[in-house]
Amino acid sequence: MEDLKSAFNDHIEQMAGLIERFSAEIRTGFQPAYENFMGFFHAIDWKEPWLICLISFHIFLLLITFVTRKNVNFQMCLFLMALGGVYLAEKINSLLGQNWKSFATQNYFDPHGLFLSVLWSGPLLIIAIIILMSTLFSLCHLIVRWKKAELRHRARLSQSKQD
Repeated sequence: MEDLKSAFNDHIEQMAGLIERFSAEIRTGFQPAYENFMGFFHAIDWKEPWLICLISFHIFLLLITFVTRKNVNFQMCLFLMALGGVYLAEKINSLLGQNWKSFATQNYFDPHGLFLSVLWSGPLLIIAIIILMSTLFSLCHLIVRWKKAELRHRARLSQSKQD
């Protein structure tokens, strides 16, 4: 019995050590990503009018998405427009990169398009995912209603055959 307790305690200590090492690796693993994100966040002047308008646009689009979630046709148009905006992000980035002096205090538009990907494409993709999930939930609800109606119809047919 003592051998079993000793083996069990050794196993618990070994697992605790593994968990401690794993959590330490996770904390240090996310540190560079966090520092890069904070550097990106602090490099942006969030009080620029065009950035406020862009953020307001995304919030408005998100509200429209939630308000019209029952209107599938409008949601599909919104979904396609959001994906179209993501598709055109590269062209928008190059256009804004050429004309940044007319509306911004600094050039945010690098050739790789990181800034526009984060502040334009990212929110549009999130909105598109929300629309997609809403559509899938609507489809599931419709399938359940259809199956219930089918079962009721079969029950009525079987009752009429019995009569």
